[in-house]
Amino acid sequence: MSFEAPVDELLGPPYTAETIDFDEDEQGPIVTTLVKREADAPTRKAVLYVHGFNDYFFNTAYADWWVARGYDFYAIDLRRYGRSLRPYQTPNFVADVREYFDDIDAAWGRITDRDGHDHVVATAHSTGGLTLALWADEGAPYLAGVALNAPWLDMRGSLWLRTAATAVVKQLGARQPMREITREITTVYGETLHRDYAGEWDYDLKLKTLESWPVYAGWLRAIRTAHADVHEGLDIACPVLVLSSGATVDARELKDEAHANDIVLDVAQIRRWSTALGRHVTYVGVDGAMHDVFLSREEPRNRAYDELGRWLEAYVER
Repeated sequence: MSFEAPVDELLGPPYTAETIDFDEDEQGPIVTTLVKREADAPTRKAVLYVHGFNDYFFNTAYADWWVARGYDFYAIDLRRYGRSLRPYQTPNFVADVREYFDDIDAAWGRITDRDGHDHVVATAHSTGGLTLALWADEGAPYLAGVALNAPWLDMRGSLWLRTAATAVVKQLGARQPMREITREITTVYGETLHRDYAGEWDYDLKLKTLESWPVYAGWLRAIRTAHADVHEGLDIACPVLVLSSGATVDARELKDEAHANDIVLDVAQIRRWSTALGRHVTYVGVDGAMHDVFLSREEPRNRAYDELGRWLEAYVER
């Protein structure tokens, strides 16, 4: 008898949401959530999506694209994010990004062993791309390809920030992991996305906030440790696609350039470190795209989908 999860309360049918329970930590029980939308016909192909920081799965247009291609679509809301965030938890916090491997492994087992898929693409955005790259480096059965949308592969900023400041963060993160890091916060990126402001997307602003979540020393230490692992070189065995915007700008006001560039990460760093991910990597910079290329305006968004489809046809679906 096949497993049937309840209908997802946020998106409604045809999406289901399965809660996966883990052991407790010092804050209480931990869960992750696996969202699913089945293809129109039975298939052994599937895709798993991992969201970024200050994020959760809501992009049904992305799911539509995969389903139209004959894939069962899965998305995971990682522990302490989105559907998996509980009132007693510190949003987004982990002391090691490899904590998320338990979440991804649990989802992967359900996708492959339980649901019978033997051709699975793993895809992720931003911080999720960093985590997924490290996870894929360890190998997984039936992993056919990895598609990363603006993966966070280095700290944006000056050489000093990436070296001396990182050393301080690593020490502080080890001693005072829950110490909040003071930083300049802007709502511009969120305003370019949400339809109540200057964007076209509808999502829950309590789960993906305009201001972003606080950043803690222990979490930032975990991120910089993960960056160092990438910089040493990974060996993802399957084909990898990396998409990003064509350029980065520093946008502090809601102007047109904020809709046509990455205002979150440095795309030069994404391009530089993409080749450190594995032995078969394709990088494409999409002119006019935003940080999340699949939330960009229609024309660059369609070009991003074209690039994704071209890569799948060339290297994954052969």
